[in-house]
Amino acid sequence: MQRQGKAKTPRRPGHKKTSNTEKDPVGVYCRIRPLGADDEECCVEMISNTTIQLHPPDGLKANRNGDFKETQYSFKKVFGIQTTQKELFEDVAKPLIEDLIQCKNGLLFTYGVTGSGKTFTMTGSPGQGGLLPRSLDMLFNSISPYQAKRYVFKPDDKNGLEIQSQVDALLERQKRENMQSVPKTPVSRQKADPEFADMISPEQACKYDSVDEDSSYSVFVSYIEIYNNYIYDLLEDAPFDPIRPKTPQSKILREDQNHNMYVAGCVEVEVKSTEEAFEVFWKGQKKRRIANTQLNRESSRSHSVFIVKLAQAPLDADGDHILQDKNQVNVSQLCLVDLAGSERTSRTRAEGNRLREAGNINQSLMTLRTCIEVLRENQMCGTNKMVPYRDSKVTHLFKNYFDGEGKVRMIVCVNPKADDYDETMLVMRFAEMTQEVEVARPVDRAIYALPAGRRHRNQAFKEELSRRLEERGGPSNADDPELMNQLIDSLPALPACELLDATDDQTLPRLVEVLERRHRIRQMMTKQFSKAAITLKSMLQDFDSNFSAKENFIHDQRGKLGEKDKVISSQKTELERLENKSKTLEYKIDILQKTTNIYEEDKRSLQQELETREQRLHRELSERKRMEQRMQGMVADTKHKWEKECERRVNAKQLEMQNQLWVKDEKLKQLKAIVTESSSGSAGPTERPDKPQRPSREKDRPATQKRSASPSPMPTAPPVHQRHRRSHSTGGEKWVDHTPSTNLELDTVMQPIIPNAIKVSAPSEKALAKCHKYVLTHQELASDGEIHTKLIKGDVFKTRGGGQAVQFTDIETLKQECPTASSSRKRRSGSGTDDQENRVPAVSSSHVDQKRRKPWGNGCEK
Repeated sequence: MQRQGKAKTPRRPGHKKTSNTEKDPVGVYCRIRPLGADDEECCVEMISNTTIQLHPPDGLKANRNGDFKETQYSFKKVFGIQTTQKELFEDVAKPLIEDLIQCKNGLLFTYGVTGSGKTFTMTGSPGQGGLLPRSLDMLFNSISPYQAKRYVFKPDDKNGLEIQSQVDALLERQKRENMQSVPKTPVSRQKADPEFADMISPEQACKYDSVDEDSSYSVFVSYIEIYNNYIYDLLEDAPFDPIRPKTPQSKILREDQNHNMYVAGCVEVEVKSTEEAFEVFWKGQKKRRIANTQLNRESSRSHSVFIVKLAQAPLDADGDHILQDKNQVNVSQLCLVDLAGSERTSRTRAEGNRLREAGNINQSLMTLRTCIEVLRENQMCGTNKMVPYRDSKVTHLFKNYFDGEGKVRMIVCVNPKADDYDETMLVMRFAEMTQEVEVARPVDRAIYALPAGRRHRNQAFKEELSRRLEERGGPSNADDPELMNQLIDSLPALPACELLDATDDQTLPRLVEVLERRHRIRQMMTKQFSKAAITLKSMLQDFDSNFSAKENFIHDQRGKLGEKDKVISSQKTELERLENKSKTLEYKIDILQKTTNIYEEDKRSLQQELETREQRLHRELSERKRMEQRMQGMVADTKHKWEKECERRVNAKQLEMQNQLWVKDEKLKQLKAIVTESSSGSAGPTERPDKPQRPSREKDRPATQKRSASPSPMPTAPPVHQRHRRSHSTGGEKWVDHTPSTNLELDTVMQPIIPNAIKVSAPSEKALAKCHKYVLTHQELASDGEIHTKLIKGDVFKTRGGGQAVQFTDIETLKQECPTASSSRKRRSGSGTDDQENRVPAVSSSHVDQKRRKPWGNGCEK
């Protein structure tokens, strides 16, 4: 009996790949399903075999102001509505089966909106087998002649396999057969399930021709579902209790010694044919959770994962038995995943359990999207962010594939109807992002170093041995031990021994001679056999001694290797500690760098703000100085103007009083003359006294008050505004016309009319904020009893506190005089400028004098 061996999944390289590792992007394919009805609106158009274009539906354009445009998305290949299941399998799944046979892992999953054809793509229907049945059919067509006996490979419940000898495998088979309480009848074994009847026609079957003939293969399948983020085994046979039915027990994820994720306690069934694999698959498919929704009659409410595990072990040097070396066994697996479709509860109108299921499905798909985004960011930006695989069971189970444990391919299923436009857009964006993620390419591994063609030579030897035995008339069973004796016993044939006559003296001597010859040959062969046995014995002894020495040497080397392993493990531990410390320090450095950048940015902003405030302060100081100078100039001008005005008014008042006094004196003198004339009676006419002269302004005015011909000196401070002398009341600016309610209406011909003005009786901040100019209509009573109207103008500007202020810049005076009132006075012509300004021509009955002054200027009238 041969010793049992135990095979583990070979250790993969570490997660940290070297820089020269070749990577391939995730293969993303797109499949468009046909519309349910011919009159439905289609929003997906196939541009080429790699590009599709999405058209926003008309209703969506109308509801959202038509802001949508056509968008195009590219894939590795696009399959239209006329694509058959075989064409899809040839391009997508067939390379994964070839890699599976070549000891490489693979992951294939379907993704899309609910009702987009994911389950049909993966499973198919009678006559149109999907990717899963075609993959199993190709696998068994390729390895069927080279499969090992059942139970030669045995799962160890730790994601590994144990290798048993032929005898142990036979005992295991007998034990399993005796444990079956109700054995299946041959009819039930031969009868195929109607759901999978005629799924794949014989002419569509395919196989892989480059299978290693010097290896033996065994296929194990398992079927699980992820429902509400819990893992359930669909192949587990739970005891049925009609009184208290038990709910299925959820499974947990574990990590084996090679850091590969697996479902602990999951049933792995060894299958030997496509039909048997179909039967196992359908057994789990009946337990899968599906439900009827508003969008899909048979909507998958869980993610299903069908795992195909292929064990491969080389044959020994004779090519007859499996090599009992666990280090030479490789296990590869292919995961076929049918993801549940994303859905919106507003469309499905789900409630209760359906609503909870939809939430968990969308959450797991969102976690998958997040993991893909982080992987893409780490690869494109060189960052080292942690990928949140553990947030969902789906991503946690397949994290090894995205870390470089095999090929990853995704089929995006699209329903072109207009109702799914929004969900289809999200699916397209996720697919476009997934194509940018790269996965390390698995390397080819040498399985063993034995010569090729061992199985073929062993088969040829057995056929030749059977042929020779048949020629000699012996049994054709090459496994019988007596065949070797018959092959070696090449003795002379016995002559005819029949005695026909009693006096026959030739037959017996001839028989004796042949027997003696056969006896001599037997003795010679016995001597040769004894000599060969002695030689073989001595050789065996030499081999035993050499074997013992080799075993001692190997034992010593194993001891040294164990010490080296301990040193290596300690160094690895120290290296991991240093790497963790380095990561921690790098993280702290990043935080400090970010903090420094924030502080630097704050410093720059504060410096800029400080410079801005300093500039503003300088401007305010300069503005304040200019304002002080302006105010000083205006004060000086105003003072000078009012001094002149007071002087003029005093002189006018003095002249008026002198004129009145002269009139009174003149009347008194006339009265005196009349009285004198009447008293003298008869006296002759006396001589009339001289008429007193009217006092002159020039005589009564003090010498210091006489105006000089030249203008008075101006103050050194410049005026506020050096404006031109034209009136600004006719400009295009917007004015605030402030006319107090106490003003009187004058019937003058010239009236102040300001276009584009806001008329107010009292100024307000709201009116000033809308205009640029301000004018105040002011009326006052002059010394001659007439009303003078002044238009005081100014500019409106904003203050620092947010209010409005007015800076007066100009004054226009509107004065009315009566010529009859002024003609009664006898005014002599003087040489002063004041008499010339007040003179009224006698040709008009009324006169309107318009004067313009600058209130902050030099005080002269214009």
